[in-house]
Amino acid sequence: MNKKMVASLSMLLLPWLTVPFLGKSFFRFLPAATFVNLFITVLSVIANRKKWYINKNPLFPNVPIDFTYILGPHFVATLWMFKLTYGSFLKYLIANIVFDWINAFPFAGMWKRMGFFKFKKMSPSMYWCITVLLAIVIYGYQYTVEKVVRNVKAS
Repeated sequence: MNKKMVASLSMLLLPWLTVPFLGKSFFRFLPAATFVNLFITVLSVIANRKKWYINKNPLFPNVPIDFTYILGPHFVATLWMFKLTYGSFLKYLIANIVFDWINAFPFAGMWKRMGFFKFKKMSPSMYWCITVLLAIVIYGYQYTVEKVVRNVKAS
């Protein structure tokens, strides 16, 4: 295995080492994390066709989806973001604005220098806006899921 493949596998697997520390929050916030990752997967397919960004080191070279990022750091970070901030929308929003900015700018630049990922027809600013808007949508989604679960339990 080459260094880039080891880096991709590490990016996919290392975040999962933190999942046991989520406790019951894993199952509580699983619907929102799954929903947003489904959306990011669709975005990844569209981005590949439109050449908005390019993944230069995919785990599965013939698949137009960056599963390394989507199923690794993005999925697990979504769970942690909810565990640490859910219940206070303002706290959640501020944390997402900051975290998504770090992801869209410094991390994207680092991944470009390492030869993993590069924005092409999409700017980091546009990606940041999309991820912040998605954060707002999934907060509402999680709120709705919890409201439905409470109503079902009360019945």
